Amino acid sequence: MRIVITGANRGIGLELVRQYLARGDSVHAGVRVPERSGELAALVAPSGGRLRIHACDVALETSVRTFAAEVTEPVELLINNAGVRSRPDALAGLDLEDAARTFQVNALGMLRVTRALLPMLRRSRGAKIANLSSGLSSIHDNTSGGAYGYRMSKVALNMASRSLAQDLREEGIVTVAISPGWVQTDMGGADAPTPVTESAAGLIGVIDRLTLQDSGGFFSFRGEHIAW
Repeated sequence: MRIVITGANRGIGLELVRQYLARGDSVHAGVRVPERSGELAALVAPSGGRLRIHACDVALETSVRTFAAEVTEPVELLINNAGVRSRPDALAGLDLEDAARTFQVNALGMLRVTRALLPMLRRSRGAKIANLSSGLSSIHDNTSGGAYGYRMSKVALNMASRSLAQDLREEGIVTVAISPGWVQTDMGGADAPTPVTESAAGLIGVIDRLTLQDSGGFFSFRGEHIAW
């Protein structure tokens, strides 16, 4: 399978690359600064040409367009993983400029990449788009408040995923939002309950099982439906 993964230099993105390569897939990995992606770069030689690393800052239209132009083969799966966590954003100290930057990366970044790669997705039969969301985006489950920038950006990503699912359904392209859970990464922290290997394996399993009937859904990495 030919896969594109953004934010692939660390954490969940890096582990997804590892696990997809291990099972024989080919990956185009988008990272903001390739020169600072040593762990990812170490996977290139063992991949036997199945891994290519590209510069891709999802917050910049020119960077995304250049990235998409380098992907010259049909894409069967796009994983929009690139994301940032906003600064501590309790209401009293909320940094609105940082919240806006978070929105640019987490929500609009996904749309930029998806729109740019749509021609390559359309060249594959039954292509899939998986947008990494968060349980913190569930309005239904918000019982703790706070996290304004991050929560709002992921809610926007969810809505965009739903719209893409409707717009692309007739073309047979599946689009979903998926939460990786609270994961032991730089973003999730050491107290997170889920190892990154477990989260990535769960995400891959859910994505493998997706059909057009699932398009527009919001799932956990265990395959459970998450309330919007």
